[in-house]
Amino acid sequence: MIKEEERLSKKIFGAHRHLGLGLLESAYEECLCKEFEIRSIAFERQKPLAVVYKGMTLDCGYKLYIVVGGKVVLELKSVNSIEPIYEAQLLTYLKLSNLKLGMLINFNVPVLKRRDKKDSGIPGTLYLILEILIFL
Repeated sequence: MIKEEERLSKKIFGAHRHLGLGLLESAYEECLCKEFEIRSIAFERQKPLAVVYKGMTLDCGYKLYIVVGGKVVLELKSVNSIEPIYEAQLLTYLKLSNLKLGMLINFNVPVLKRRDKKDSGIPGTLYLILEILIFL
């Protein structure tokens, strides 16, 4: 998982450096997908995510921004700061999709850096937060 994580991080940082901050999430999504296409990296965009309730599969309109290589969920944000609800959202997506690695990426920062790597509490599942890193 670490190798995949590092490879994706480089592509994401590159897109951020090229575009800068202040765009909508859809613009970063478009550019990341183009970068993946250029580099022949397999991905799915706006992948539908079903909710299973009492054994029934329901279409509640959830979509994953990008799933890379059938393994990594990329949840994109362009917000002032990462709030706990965004982390909870990513964890829910990981649980519903049965995927084990997620990256929560906030593009609305001057310098994109890895902020944190967390154990999700779901066995074998990790997620990363990418945004500005501040040391006090």
